[in-house]
Amino acid sequence: MLKDSVYDRVSGIHSKQPWFVLGAARDFLLYHSDIPEISHFYSFEADPYTEQVLAIPDGCVDILFDCDECRPTAKVCGTTLEATNAEFIHNHRYFGVRFAPGLTPDFLQASANELIEHQLNLLDVAPIASIIFEQIIRCSVFADQVAIFEKFYANQCARKSSKLTLFAVNEIFVHKGNIQIQDLAESTGCSTRTIQRQFLADMGMSPKAFSRIIRCQSAVYDLNHSKNVTFADLAFDLGFSDQSHFLREFKKLVSVTPLDYLHRVKQEAYVARLRYF
Repeated sequence: MLKDSVYDRVSGIHSKQPWFVLGAARDFLLYHSDIPEISHFYSFEADPYTEQVLAIPDGCVDILFDCDECRPTAKVCGTTLEATNAEFIHNHRYFGVRFAPGLTPDFLQASANELIEHQLNLLDVAPIASIIFEQIIRCSVFADQVAIFEKFYANQCARKSSKLTLFAVNEIFVHKGNIQIQDLAESTGCSTRTIQRQFLADMGMSPKAFSRIIRCQSAVYDLNHSKNVTFADLAFDLGFSDQSHFLREFKKLVSVTPLDYLHRVKQEAYVARLRYF
């Protein structure tokens, strides 16, 4: 029952990669999957006039297909821990599968720790995916690419975590990342050391690092979707000691200040670029 509650919660949280959207030449296509373990599918063509596209921490594993006719590739991308260059190639068309935060597909022959801040060749860590690799890169229709992957994943599953880690993940989401490990210890009756060790084994990172990521994503979500949000209120809601601390943390993880971020999102019509299927 606890496992289902976590899947329900994370499936409802669609992680944001705003620089991917703003780095698209045209529309950024999105499809929110009915599969709980998958956050969403996306597709876009990299803009030749955008010099750099950044990935921000989101706690997710992505499978990213470069559908170039001459040199197609597919990479498994673990979450970053701060804003990092995503290295898209201008004019190439990409198709991506983003798994829900904190979840790792079990068909990947790599540990959670090996994925964090790394990009691995899909076929090296998932030989089973060779058939869908060929099908997806040869397909030019987004909806068909989604169908190909969903059919493949119907026979797969997410990697199982311990009940202790699932509880901790659920609590981190409930509190938008604003929770201390001491609070988790009090709720579970386990020592902080036990929680740290089990969480690291299951997730490849500490509860503190994962909480930091979810708090960052919560801030980005609120800035994207709230019309009258103030930085002081947002800092308070997310548990920062003061507004200055929030501003410093946001810039480190997103690469710009919240004010600069808001200007970019509004100026470049972030929401208008999104096309839902």
